[in-house]
Amino acid sequence: MQIGFFEKYLTLWVLLCIAFGIAIGKIAGENILSISRLEIYHVNIPVAILIWLMIYPMMVQIDFGSLKNTGSHFKGLSLTIIVNWLIKPFTMAFFAWLFFSNIYKAWLSPEQANEFIAGAILLGAAPCTAMVFVWSYLSSGNPSYTLVQVALNDLIILIAFIPVVQLLLGITHFTIPYEVLVTSVLVFVVIPLLAGFITNNYLIKTKGKEWFANTFLPKLKPFSIFALLLTLILLFAFQGQQILDNPILILLIAIPLTIQTYFIFFISWLGGKLLKLPYPICAPAAMIGASNFFELAVAVAIALFGLESGAALATVVGVLIEVPIMLSLVKIALKWKY
Repeated sequence: MQIGFFEKYLTLWVLLCIAFGIAIGKIAGENILSISRLEIYHVNIPVAILIWLMIYPMMVQIDFGSLKNTGSHFKGLSLTIIVNWLIKPFTMAFFAWLFFSNIYKAWLSPEQANEFIAGAILLGAAPCTAMVFVWSYLSSGNPSYTLVQVALNDLIILIAFIPVVQLLLGITHFTIPYEVLVTSVLVFVVIPLLAGFITNNYLIKTKGKEWFANTFLPKLKPFSIFALLLTLILLFAFQGQQILDNPILILLIAIPLTIQTYFIFFISWLGGKLLKLPYPICAPAAMIGASNFFELAVAVAIALFGLESGAALATVVGVLIEVPIMLSLVKIALKWKY
């Protein structure tokens, strides 16, 4: 299969969009905040629309009839649960403690270190729910399996997020913003899923499976990449001034978060190979743990520690580094495809 123009130079487009986004943030100044404040329950509306455009091409190719065979994916789902909930939160806490409280001891105050650790833990306790559709799509993962593992992950978050955060942060009383969870699941899963289902049924009935697979889907894919690049521009524009004001601090936070992301991916990938998972299952199983439900993590960090806190900054850095890192993991997965 020939790689498309956008995909071939994706790394270049990402770098250009990061630079362009930071420049827009610098030039626009306070004006960019008006866009960043267009939110529903801490979910930014412009970013949500772009993520929807990224996810829709994944949803539209799902073979909904194959969902009845999810029992055959027991090993893949078991791997996802173990990595996401029994490994990832604790390795994130360990790397955060190692760097912020020890390696960076000379540069950070104890208060800063504790807040950065808290932000990292919130990221580690919130595995991905939406963007994994994009990573699975780009790495040729199984769309039906991806949908099932995201649905399972959403259910587990409702039960496990509070206890895990309470355990690792030592906070006994805090309220999870369920409106963020409900809004995110509705916007990032339910709506694109319904749109994909309707489109899939209509086009296959009217145009046929061959036209749908060989004409419609290839034309749709560039829209997903374009939306991804626009999302990068917006995210970096929102945080452009903060990045320019605190470049060293951003770098210090990014290092342990980056190590954690690659570590979880390789653990998941190795687990998938040991379990003899087929590649289209192993790829999304490895991607969901590596990426984060950043909308929830940012919202909880702001609610618990405040907008200007180190915890909120740490979760925002997690957002900023996720897309470039996950794109590199997509490349690794495609290179190791078996």
